[in-house]
Amino acid sequence: MSATEIDYYELLECERTADDKVLKSAYRRLAMRYHPDKNPGDKEAEARFKQISEAYDCLKDPQKRAAYDRYGHAAFQQGMGGGQGGGDFGDIGDIFESIFGSAFGGGGRQQQRRGADLRYDMEVSLDDAFRGKQTDITIEVSQTCEPCHGSGAEPGTGKRGCSMCGGHGKVRAQQGFFVVERTCPTCQGRGEVIEKPCRSCGGEGRVDKPQTLQVEIPPGVDSGTRIRLSGKGEAGPFGSPPGDLYIFLHVKRHRVFERDGTTLITRVPITFTTAALGGTIEIPGIDGEAITLDIPAGIQSGKQLRKRGAGMPVLQGRGRGDLVIEIAVETPTKLTARQKELLRELQGTETGDECPNSKGFFDRIKEAWTDLTD
Repeated sequence: MSATEIDYYELLECERTADDKVLKSAYRRLAMRYHPDKNPGDKEAEARFKQISEAYDCLKDPQKRAAYDRYGHAAFQQGMGGGQGGGDFGDIGDIFESIFGSAFGGGGRQQQRRGADLRYDMEVSLDDAFRGKQTDITIEVSQTCEPCHGSGAEPGTGKRGCSMCGGHGKVRAQQGFFVVERTCPTCQGRGEVIEKPCRSCGGEGRVDKPQTLQVEIPPGVDSGTRIRLSGKGEAGPFGSPPGDLYIFLHVKRHRVFERDGTTLITRVPITFTTAALGGTIEIPGIDGEAITLDIPAGIQSGKQLRKRGAGMPVLQGRGRGDLVIEIAVETPTKLTARQKELLRELQGTETGDECPNSKGFFDRIKEAWTDLTD
């Protein structure tokens, strides 16, 4: 394999299940590492920078990525989607076929049609997204017919060449000055017909039945993360290769935490005495471990405290995000007679300097009122 044919996912140091956000983050990190401006005179770094740029340019485009996932580098070489370079075309029919598809030129039987890709939507909890999990799913999907092994022919019988196209898979029709080739309507381009269709599949080579699959959900997944199970999609007709199964994940809302990427956010109420005097509180983390928070004296509602490394794990990477704790100072609604007495004593000692924000606000109100009445 040449340098330009290194696996694109390997170049970006990502798994094939990586979503757009992970790909973009990986590209930025590697681009900064190998950028020519940071490595003056380093030809190897310059070459690697070009390679990762080429890889990201392909994988960020959904259509290019789908083609690459299916065919690899061959998807962008001549004959598979407009690659680079010259090369000889066999004849004018090949040229027409490369530009307009199989309606023009190009003899031979039709290539095997790959089975369809399938989509499965799965809902997971935030706890499962944090830890990762292994689970089973059951789906109804077309699978290769066992009695005929996907051939479509009744066991003990065979196939014969198609008399309509002479086994070529295509028929020609004269239209004015042109001879147009089309897929044979009798054999559907296979060049052969089944003498006796299989009773189990009706001659199609595949049947619908339930299939149980094991799915590995890695830690750090988020809504929109896609997991690909290669070859677990719909079986292709007449024994052709199956498609893939794509599992799209949706993470359910959590009772305590909100999520923003790898950052977790939670709102914690504290008493107004703790807010005034300061103190220490404990809250449970997403991993089940207790997190101790030091509350500074005089903290206000809306103030955010940050606990580094207590958030979600980085998908297919190392480390964890942060936990952001938003403080909400709670005013008591049920007070005993003694508590009210103590608060009135406190109120009697207030000078206004204890709450500078309130004092500043009312000073501005007083100045505005004076300006209006002068």
